[in-house]
Amino acid sequence: MNLDCWQLGVGALAQALRSGALEPTQLLDIFLDRIARLDPTLNTMVAMNVEGARAQAQASAARLQRGEPLSPLDGIPISIKDNLLVRGIPASWGSMGYAHYSPEHDELPVERLRAAGAVIIGKTNVPELALQGYTSNLLFGTTRNPWDTRLTPGGSSGGAAAGVAAGLVPAAIGTDGGGSIRRPACHTGLVGFKPSIGRYARANGFPELLSDFEVIGMLTHCVEDTKLLDVILAGPSELDRRSRSLAPQITRDTTRLRILYVPRFGDSPVDREIESVTDSIAQWLLDQGHEVERGPIPFDRAEIDEIWRVVGCSAVAQLLQQRDASFEAVCGPFVIERAREGRAITAANYVGTLAMISSFRRQMDRLFERYALVFTPSAAALPWPAEESHPPEIDGRPAGPRGHAVYTGWVNVCGHPAISLPLGFSRSGLPIGGQFVAAFCSDDLVLGFAQRFEAVRNQPRIWPRFALGD
Repeated sequence: MNLDCWQLGVGALAQALRSGALEPTQLLDIFLDRIARLDPTLNTMVAMNVEGARAQAQASAARLQRGEPLSPLDGIPISIKDNLLVRGIPASWGSMGYAHYSPEHDELPVERLRAAGAVIIGKTNVPELALQGYTSNLLFGTTRNPWDTRLTPGGSSGGAAAGVAAGLVPAAIGTDGGGSIRRPACHTGLVGFKPSIGRYARANGFPELLSDFEVIGMLTHCVEDTKLLDVILAGPSELDRRSRSLAPQITRDTTRLRILYVPRFGDSPVDREIESVTDSIAQWLLDQGHEVERGPIPFDRAEIDEIWRVVGCSAVAQLLQQRDASFEAVCGPFVIERAREGRAITAANYVGTLAMISSFRRQMDRLFERYALVFTPSAAALPWPAEESHPPEIDGRPAGPRGHAVYTGWVNVCGHPAISLPLGFSRSGLPIGGQFVAAFCSDDLVLGFAQRFEAVRNQPRIWPRFALGD
């Protein structure tokens, strides 16, 4: 097995490890070498676990030699987003206030990965408290996109996405609270999966800032790899009652589905190259035998924006209230402003917002009685300069801080599963992705559809020139 094995996905690497063509310690060294050479430019990793990973790889090698792997992930290097807790590795959440925090326990999803034999190679960069759509903070600086290092990979799972896209790890675990996996996947040419609320049990982590909107997910190079990770992370736990109350999974034949295609959300701008690519995919789906209906945004976007404002700002205010004054003194301006706004929200506002969430979830249940999938762009804009929080213009029109992110946040509010798939490239060579959303507890449906979509299109994997050393 030559040094180019870094280009293999999780499934292919697992096969190489089981066959003996590759050893876990060799594989770890290959990725550690790539991190050492390439990450000073990208800034994806904020805490390395070299000695711990080496011990895990050696233990994996012994199991594989005995023919007793713990799972297909046994011996596979994985990165973990820095808003998740990993025993013995610093967890800063992108905040100066947590700069010296190192947990003594694993968060539940990390515990499951460790039990499956995954080799935890390190932690990836996030914006402060994982609250923004690009990846930069006062503690570790700015993360860059391997497709063009002048640009952002998005956020908040930007470090995770950039690392996988550059071949620093074969897969990454992140979180998605408003599109934080799906948009970075779109901006870096990856598959990004956000499950239904409760599919991946959570416990023993940082305080919850986005209610149940934020879920664990993953970034990979192909849907097969996503499904391998899904098997490990899915399942109920006594520690998370949401994971114990899921309805049975909804499955069906994915060869002919009724799909609602929504290329624009009201009058919000979208880059014309993005819309052109998604239009062509909508036509391709029609040609494949699916029933594709083009339609408008099926809800009031202003209502979703208000839900986000109330839930997010209130939670930041409550977090800072729990900490002493020294914590707030080192927070960045974005967090300070969210807390200030949160302190002005009344209990009546919050209760009203809870009612809006419940109503919206019922509305989306009715929508998905009519459609198997909703298809949209994953992001409204191509990647923008890495140091800027958002693109000031999209398609020549002014865009606010969340203008690039209009397509994703509603899915978190209703809690449905969604996947971002690579669709093509802009004229300048930047990746473009599309999002497919299914009904609540239809994770197996959306994964099955995505795997078939990928197989039928049969597109070659294209690496950024940066990853290849060009």
